Amino acid sequence: MVNPVFIGMVYELIIIIIGAILLVLILNKYSVKRNRPTLYLFVIYLNLVMAIVFSWFSKIIVLTTDLDYVYNQPGIRYPTSPVEWLFFRIIDFRISIVFAAIGVIFSYLLNIEIFQEFNPIHRILVFLFGAYSIIFAIFVYERGNTLLDAINFMNILVFLAAIYITFTNRLIKAYKESTESIYKNAFLSLAIMSISFILTFIFVLIDRITIIMGSQGFTFFYFLAWSFVIIGFLGAYLGYVRPKASES
Repeated sequence: MVNPVFIGMVYELIIIIIGAILLVLILNKYSVKRNRPTLYLFVIYLNLVMAIVFSWFSKIIVLTTDLDYVYNQPGIRYPTSPVEWLFFRIIDFRISIVFAAIGVIFSYLLNIEIFQEFNPIHRILVFLFGAYSIIFAIFVYERGNTLLDAINFMNILVFLAAIYITFTNRLIKAYKESTESIYKNAFLSLAIMSISFILTFIFVLIDRITIIMGSQGFTFFYFLAWSFVIIGFLGAYLGYVRPKASES
């Protein structure tokens, strides 16, 4: 039987390659447009790709060392060196969450840039919760503590939902009110991106819950989650980045 970790590694590598290609394309468009929304979109993509890279790296560690996911190690092993301190956080997806949180912060900045609406209190709250999510992911960690693991994923899901649900509502409203097809497509594509990213972390959380309940992970929800990343990437690129760049 094929090791599910190996299957996950191959699957994520495919996602990373697709994401890297889109990153290059977006960077190329930004070099032409030189506008802030495209830059923010590039940074969002970059951080999400990095989140997947570290998820992929966790599988490399598991496949090539004696370290394993905590649910596969009855005897909890704690880090004994700085390298293991880092590796355990990679294996338990803490580093991936850090990059995801940074991506959400830039999604908020993209929201402001597109709609030109700025609330100082809202901005402070966004940066505070973003900082909390990052600090929690890195430092509030105990090997084998599934409650902290669940809270870690809930933090990013709540953070992402708080930003993207509002963003999506504005995009859909703008889509309905816009009369020019180029802008309608742009708003719709960004709405698809937002919904896709929300679904990504919902499905990741469901996969983590199945692990807590005793499964080995890599369920249908795991593969569905990363599929929505690509849907979000492609949606935003085809509907927002490329058409706007062609207007230059």
